[in-house]
Amino acid sequence: MKTMGLLISHKNKEGRRALLPEDVSGVRNKAQLFFETGYGESLFIDDAAYAATGAHIVSREEALACDVICDVKLGNADYIESLTAPKLLFGWAHAVQMADFTSAVLRGGHTVLAWENIYESNRYVFYRNREVAGEAAVLHAFRYCGKMPYDTRVAIFGRGQTSKGALRILHGLGAQVDVYTFRQEELFKKNLPEYDVIINCVLWDVTRTDRVIYRADLQRMKKGALIIDVSCDQDLEIETAHPTTIDDPVYTVDGVVHYAVDNTPALFPYTATRELSQKLCAMIDPLLEGKPLARMKKAVVIENGHILDESITQYRQARGLFVQ
Repeated sequence: MKTMGLLISHKNKEGRRALLPEDVSGVRNKAQLFFETGYGESLFIDDAAYAATGAHIVSREEALACDVICDVKLGNADYIESLTAPKLLFGWAHAVQMADFTSAVLRGGHTVLAWENIYESNRYVFYRNREVAGEAAVLHAFRYCGKMPYDTRVAIFGRGQTSKGALRILHGLGAQVDVYTFRQEELFKKNLPEYDVIINCVLWDVTRTDRVIYRADLQRMKKGALIIDVSCDQDLEIETAHPTTIDDPVYTVDGVVHYAVDNTPALFPYTATRELSQKLCAMIDPLLEGKPLARMKKAVVIENGHILDESITQYRQARGLFVQ
């Protein structure tokens, strides 16, 4: 039987949590759960609510000593190098792009079960979080647009769940929106100058070496135009994009405003946590009992310090990074 430490993410304004007390109540092995002190404070939930379920409230150091480490923004973790024994790491890892995190995991011989790779019946388990990402990004980023949505023409690149969330808010606020798929990539690039706002929602192929927007393309865009990069893939599809934070969300390049907050659902932590908790509670007992569900086994991208996900290897080799 394994123990699980549930940590408070130190990423800027990250208020999402993996489990709510009402869902912990449905876990059989509650006594194997160790919540960091103050775990629910971002959601105005006292430690007592978690303790009442039979789980433990412990220091961060004690939570880190558990067999399984659960961290919502695992790829941004600041403690991987300090772990003294191999762990099973459980959270959003983004091990392809988060090169420093992945290097530390390989050196430490850890295993990563990545939330972004958990699918059931070919649908992403946390699809609602992606919708919230699109919704939250639009609501936050338009503060820096200078225009209300009903005064804008918007292009969305991508047609997945993130795009669905963005579209829901934009339509509700009266924006004129065009949605482009990968098949319409050339048309999207041709039409860039027509839009006040560009929203990137694609799941980019990390093996591609080209881009959909180069710095030179900014000269063709309207001055003061806004790029909302919900995908936040540094060094990939948008040359001038790099992740920003909730506290410092925008920067300007060649007269084009860039918004690239990479944890937008954290702007609405309770909504996002409710969705997470309802899905994760069914995975806790199988993980603690060493009998992970089939969909969880497929989401192991690194095992005992060895890369299983080929896309990680391809990305690292292309950039001259160490591959184990």
